Amino acid sequence: MDTPDIFDRRARRTRRDRAARDYHRFDFLRGAMLDGIAERLGAVTRDFGDVAELGCFDGILPVPAGGRVLRIDAGGRFAAMAGGIQADEDRLPVADASVDLVLSAGVLDSVNDVPGALALIRRALRPDGLFLGAFVGGGSLATLRTALAAAEPGRAVARTHPMIDVRAAGDLLLRAGFALPVADSEPLTVRYGDLFGLFRDLRGMAAGNVLADRVPLTRAAIMAVAAAFADRADPDGRIAERFDLIFMTGWAPAPGQPQPARRGSATASLASALLG
Repeated sequence: MDTPDIFDRRARRTRRDRAARDYHRFDFLRGAMLDGIAERLGAVTRDFGDVAELGCFDGILPVPAGGRVLRIDAGGRFAAMAGGIQADEDRLPVADASVDLVLSAGVLDSVNDVPGALALIRRALRPDGLFLGAFVGGGSLATLRTALAAAEPGRAVARTHPMIDVRAAGDLLLRAGFALPVADSEPLTVRYGDLFGLFRDLRGMAAGNVLADRVPLTRAAIMAVAAAFADRADPDGRIAERFDLIFMTGWAPAPGQPQPARRGSATASLASALLG
């Protein structure tokens, strides 16, 4: 029996299409993710011939010199802008063992089947191929979540997306069969004059609510949330909102890769090291 979708696939595609034209004005979060991915990729001393980018947005993510890139996006307009193809990340039309590097920035937090998407990514990689991904997760949008709870106490409605924290990200990489998995996070704080500035950014970066069971906010509820959001302003009147950027690194298994030490194989105890 199929598990019901958490996210509305059609709404997700539509939101991405609407955001495509002016996305360059709202790409600061993805820009921070791309910087982090570039830093991690720069530490890798090997060549990557065939590259797949999942969630290509406007196609500005650079690929290693000489690399051939297949760009994929759930939104048709983003895919067209980048010269790529349209597909959901958990329904990848990529052959097994066909690419050396998979990059993804800013989309895995709204994919219905994240474990399935990661398994497909691993299968698409050739042995010793690399996956580098980043998305918004962890404790992001804490101020908005608090304001929503204050404005609508006791109402169990779908307002914000469930989020993957850094520990869960590492577990997901292991579950998908990646070797040498690493997950880490970097915080980014953005300060707003009011709730509507935050809403404008979320809409502009195609990060609005696309939950399958979402319930629209009424006008009265929006004003209540705006007041609760404003109550959390700093002395200068600006409200801080936090985004946790989660980064994932994993390798397709291959002979000769370093292996983690077998549990219990240490020859000296931690206590001896600390006390000695």
